[in-house]
Amino acid sequence: MENLNRVLGIHIIYKDDKIPSMPNFIHARYRMQRVALDGKDVVFLYPKAELDAVSAIKKHIDRIQKTMGMPVVLVPEYLTYRQKEYLLREKIPFIVDGKQIYLPFMAIYLQERCDGERQTTETMLPSAQLLLLYYIYHGCGELPTSEASDRLGFTPTSISRASKQLEEMGLIHTEKRGVKKVLLSEKNPEEMFAMARDYFRNPVKRVIYVPKAEMNEKLLISGYHALSEYSMLNSPTVIALASDSIAAWEGVSSKQLQSSEDQYALELWRYDPKKLSDGEYVGRLSLAISLRDDRDERIEEAVEEMLAQVWRDIDGKRN
Repeated sequence: MENLNRVLGIHIIYKDDKIPSMPNFIHARYRMQRVALDGKDVVFLYPKAELDAVSAIKKHIDRIQKTMGMPVVLVPEYLTYRQKEYLLREKIPFIVDGKQIYLPFMAIYLQERCDGERQTTETMLPSAQLLLLYYIYHGCGELPTSEASDRLGFTPTSISRASKQLEEMGLIHTEKRGVKKVLLSEKNPEEMFAMARDYFRNPVKRVIYVPKAEMNEKLLISGYHALSEYSMLNSPTVIALASDSIAAWEGVSSKQLQSSEDQYALELWRYDPKKLSDGEYVGRLSLAISLRDDRDERIEEAVEEMLAQVWRDIDGKRN
């Protein structure tokens, strides 16, 4: 614990005070030690084996803290990057000697690299983005991956890879419930969308312009035309359509708009927009992401109006 004194100037005193009786499941998992940090009484909690899931650790600490009436600090020998992120998110105090110090009750957070720490991927895989948006529409909370996989048409490999990336980004965590795997978060949909904002990729990869006479397939309406449906924005002259494949129209398309009356703007999407839509228009969350770089105040206001209605609709389904 040299870092506490050497780096932070915190004086630590180990006490021999007797620990009150605790349930067997606590004694089986941890060794407890009362200490004083600059005169403040706390309990150091030393795991005897591999860490349990953070949700379980939180319950254990709550039980000890209620009995002892003082902060409890987890003191593992090491933490992985993912474990550290989960502990931070749950505001669980911890110390990894020489590496990590997180004492929120003393407003202290000092870190070096975790064991096995990796750089967080800056942008999401299309499958991870699709999964997270579906999770948000679901209302967050708990969602079996099997339900999401069936709805989104994911293979077991795809759903595993997508959920793993979302975990590594610190957006959700997962738990095993028997044979089922469940996505979990305490964030509400609006908070989750805001937290993931910097990770989202624009679902639109590129745009071509296709003669209306050549459009023989029913595609979802996207872009400003869709936004006008979801807000008070006036409808534009050019209608945008969305698809995850535009190969059928490449031969009759142009890169530039030649006629707003005779052409559609055809957007190539990174994922199938129909998977998050139940009507004629692309999903509102995907639409908001696709338009977030537009700095026109009218567009920004319309997007905010649309998102406000999304949160109301989701809350209405949950209540």
